[in-house]
Amino acid sequence: MRVKSEGTVKIVALLLLVLLFAGIRLTCPEVCARLWHVMTCGSMQETIDYIQSFGVWAMLFSFCLDVLVNALGFLPSIFISTANGVLFGIVPGVIVSWLAETTGVILSFLLMRTILRDSAEKLIQKSPYLTRLDEFSGKKGFQMMLIARTLPYFPSGILTALGAVSRISVKDYMLSNLIGKFPSTALEVIIGHDAVLFHKHMNRLACVVLLATLVYVAIWYIHRRKKEKEDENPIS
Repeated sequence: MRVKSEGTVKIVALLLLVLLFAGIRLTCPEVCARLWHVMTCGSMQETIDYIQSFGVWAMLFSFCLDVLVNALGFLPSIFISTANGVLFGIVPGVIVSWLAETTGVILSFLLMRTILRDSAEKLIQKSPYLTRLDEFSGKKGFQMMLIARTLPYFPSGILTALGAVSRISVKDYMLSNLIGKFPSTALEVIIGHDAVLFHKHMNRLACVVLLATLVYVAIWYIHRRKKEKEDENPIS
């Protein structure tokens, strides 16, 4: 009885999503076409110009667009993060991008866990490095997801799918993403901002890239040494 009711909920939710997108597509075909083009074209300047065209609503629109891109999971959000830094400044750009990306991956996680679980499992199977789902359960799941989310430019959809098919709790997933997304998003915004305005911030860009590289290499080395010690002295 429970399985049947869960299946009904999934079908109803999926139908509502289809009706929502179909309604938007029918009522605003030009807007949808333009929006899809901007999200998939990979042009930094087009993304900046499109967000800027919304005037006083630009920040709100960028937030919603960033949420949508991260909720979909298969589109890169780096162009939006960079645009936020260029248009609104580094600090506001980091905050908007961080909150939007976190909201997006949480929505995607809830969607995958309740409706698209089979699709999430198939996505995980494509990555030989992310198949140890037991590591993403319980207390260790929080730590693993937190560390993974701190990595900038890492495919967001894969981590979301991994969390969805694992036994990590919703609370731990939300908290690990809220914390872990901040440093990775901040790096994406700062590096993107300085790369676009390279002639003004060449020295800072070089320093940020070098410092970030050293920090992540140090974290990787410490984690590796800890893992080696655990393998040498297994707990019986």
